[in-house]
Amino acid sequence: MPKKIILNPVAPVVPAADEIIAEIRGIYFRTNKSTILKDFDRAIDLLKLMPTPEERQRATVFMDGLAEMRREFNASPSRGTSGRRGGRVRKRSGP
Repeated sequence: MPKKIILNPVAPVVPAADEIIAEIRGIYFRTNKSTILKDFDRAIDLLKLMPTPEERQRATVFMDGLAEMRREFNASPSRGTSGRRGGRVRKRSGP
């Protein structure tokens, strides 16, 4: 019969606040329209790793920027346009 090896749980390694902010900053500068949703979710997960509100406050400029990009990239075409770049204003049907 094989000998059982008892493994002790290993505490997860939480990166330092400076490392987390550096990663969020990197996400901010690398994100594009096709990756914004995944990148925003990753940035939120990183933000949750920071234990204090003071540390999270340091990342707000990048989080605000990512939120703004997410709004811009996911915005539907404004009403009254065709949705195409340089499209004409749609004519309303009816009276």
